[in-house]
Amino acid sequence: MELFVRSWSDLRSAVAGLAPEDFARPSGCAGWLVRDLVCHLVIDAQDVLITLVTPADAEPTADAATYWHVGEEPPTGDDPLDALTVRLAAAYEDPALLTFHLDDVGSAAGRAAELADPDARVSTQDMVLTARDYLGAYVLEWTLHHLDLTARLPHVPGPAPESLAATRSLLERIVGAPLPSSLDDRAALLVTTGRRPPTPLESTALGPLASRLPMALG
Repeated sequence: MELFVRSWSDLRSAVAGLAPEDFARPSGCAGWLVRDLVCHLVIDAQDVLITLVTPADAEPTADAATYWHVGEEPPTGDDPLDALTVRLAAAYEDPALLTFHLDDVGSAAGRAAELADPDARVSTQDMVLTARDYLGAYVLEWTLHHLDLTARLPHVPGPAPESLAATRSLLERIVGAPLPSSLDDRAALLVTTGRRPPTPLESTALGPLASRLPMALG
């Protein structure tokens, strides 16, 4: 729960520090500019708020790892929902409006997470999870998108080491195998999720797992 708040606060702070021209730079998400990614974060924050006020009585059907669906191909930006995000982001015109909206909705999502009962059950995407597991799943979302945000903006602070380590641990649960210790946390996340191809040495270290990459999480 605390790491959700930390990783989300770090990501929002990174966005708040962007210069206007940064929003027109490519992000680490294929087909998206930084402004498109920030718009996606606004939608994510709305999803968190909606889910935390959608209680469920049934037993949990998923946890932080099984919340994620593993696909075979990373997103290309051509999906209709991805295209809608691009159009919505362009409608803001002034990056300051987009930053304000993220700060407004994002702060509310952060407060809602802090106030949530960790053992409360919530419902989303036809799944039932505890609030603890739901917010734990989102640490991965925030951390990967923080890496996406800074992919072409080396001057912007990246995710905290604790967020990277927790996301790696969760990713290993999702993958069902440990990632090579020779890959640091950042490299392990980028390579496994297809954000960059592995080097020959990394492919060797990955062994049989290399044939399963990249893994698209959705």
